[in-house]
Parts: sequence; structure tokens; C-alpha cells
Amino acid sequence: MLRIRAFDEKVDELFAAGKMHGTGHFYVGQEAVAVGVISCLREGDVITGTHRGHGHALAFGLELRRMAAELLGKASGYCHGKGGSMHIADVGAGMLGANGIVGGSLGIACGAGWAFKQREEERVAVCFFGDGAVQEGIFSEALNLAALWSLPVVFVCENNHYAMSLSVERGFANPRIAEKAQGYGLPGVAVDGMDLVEVREVAKEAVDRARAGGGPALIEALTYRYLGHSKSDANLYRTRDEIKGWRENDPVLRFAAQLEKTGELLGEDAAAEAAAEASGEAGKAAPTLKEVTERIYAEVEEAFEWAMQEPEPSPESALEDVYA
Repeated sequence: MLRIRAFDEKVDELFAAGKMHGTGHFYVGQEAVAVGVISCLREGDVITGTHRGHGHALAFGLELRRMAAELLGKASGYCHGKGGSMHIADVGAGMLGANGIVGGSLGIACGAGWAFKQREEERVAVCFFGDGAVQEGIFSEALNLAALWSLPVVFVCENNHYAMSLSVERGFANPRIAEKAQGYGLPGVAVDGMDLVEVREVAKEAVDRARAGGGPALIEALTYRYLGHSKSDANLYRTRDEIKGWRENDPVLRFAAQLEKTGELLGEDAAAEAAAEASGEAGKAAPTLKEVTERIYAEVEEAFEWAMQEPEPSPESALEDVYA
């Protein structure tokens, strides 16, 4: 979760400084959803992402350096610098792509699920999409076909409460998206998308069910994006108090608090006490959140510094990957 946050905060910084071009959509605040769901997958499973796809890619295991290179338009990026923010993909690894089309990933996930079923493979496709995509016709088509054919697909709606600037309260007669699953005869569950453990528990049940031949499921993860819809969003449709309230429910801090209780992270007071009691070489048993954060942010800085020095695609490669 920290790696995703540090990455997107760096991307936001580079856009503001004019060092990155095009547009970007940030995952800051939603980290528990991608990490919680993808942690339930295993080798051979696949995911499809959204225009807000950096978090999905990083949670799936894509490398920081090549991610940074792609966003900077470098030849060493995942799509050789030609895909950019909304089209990062590593098909060989199973990351079937971020997607600039709202709801576009729904059909792709069903295609993957259909292939797995035809081959009788115990593999699962996870499809991430936002609340805005629920208004697209492909949402209904995809859920209906997945249920009809009992495909091993887990649909994950990241309900961050705004389709660009349109709130779910204004956009839906019934804003409870999980309930829509009933119309297609498949399970639908709403989950606190700011709680990593809760997301993982719900996702594991859905993934295991799909892998065992039980068919698709819909998860509605109630989450929130701290930054605007994109790097051009002035945030005029919501208040600072609303954003502040959600930040107080931060998924990183919530999980860190749980790790402090189990001793896998040390609180600052405990760290100071452990350091005082340590006998030279022994040191303290676990790091603090501050120490982990500093290490992760340094990793991200190094990745972008490396990517800045990488070459851009050659003009001769302009038509590669365009025609068969």
C-alpha cells in the first residue's frame, strides 16, 4: 500500500512540475482494495484494471522502474513508452491492462474467464472497475454472461463515491451497487474498502469460490480517492472537510495500527524504549511505520531517477505494435 501511495504521489508531483505529459488518475486512498484483492490470487490468475490502474499494476507485482519508465514515455517501459498511464499492461504476467475506456475491462475479464473454463484450468480473472462503470451497458452484459456461463470472474467495483464529479447519491436511484448482483443470480457483497483485512477476507471467499467452479461474484468496495479525478481536477464538487474525514480513516494507518498490535511494526514510543534497552548489536525486533515509509519512498525516488535517464523510443519504432 505504501509503494502504491508513494508512486502516485510522485506522479502527481511530476505532473505539477511539468515533467510528465498526458494525464494521470491517482489511486491515493484506495490502496487497500487492490492489495487486499490481489493478495488472494496465485500464479496464473489475471487481472484487468481501469484508467486509475497504477495501484492494480503495482499490487500485481509490476516493477517500479519499468512502471516509472512507461509513464515517462521511455523505451524500457512496459509498453515501450507508448501506453503511458492509462494503458500499462504486462500480458505475459497476467496484468491484462489498465484501460482508458470506462468499463472496458469488464468484457476482457469475461474473455479470460471463458478461456480458463474452456481449457478446464483452475484460474481466476479479477476485474476492477469504478462506480461510474456500473452505468455502462457492458456492466449488465458482462455480469449476465458471466453468471449464465458460470465464469471464474470476480467483479470488484471500487466505489470511491464519484464518477468524475458525479456522486453515487446523485447518479443512482439505488446507490447500493452490491445489490445489483441479485438481478443476475450471483452473490454481491459490500465491504469496507478502507480496511485491508476485511477486503482480503471477502475477496478470498469470492476467489476461492470462482476457482472451485462456483461462478462469478460482485464485490463493492466502499473507498475514497483523496486526490482529484485526474491531475486536471480542481475538486470543486466536494469539501475539504469531506476529504479530511476520509483521510482520518486511512487504510495504511489502519493496517499499521493492527501490525503494531501484533508486534510486526513498532510504535514510535515502543521503538524508543526498545532502542534504549538494546545492547548494541541486538537492536529492535521490528521497524516503525516511519522507517518502512522512508524506505519505500526512497525506492520510488530511485525508480524515477533511473527512468529519467532511460532512452526514449526511436522514431523507427513508431509503427511497431500497431500492425500485425
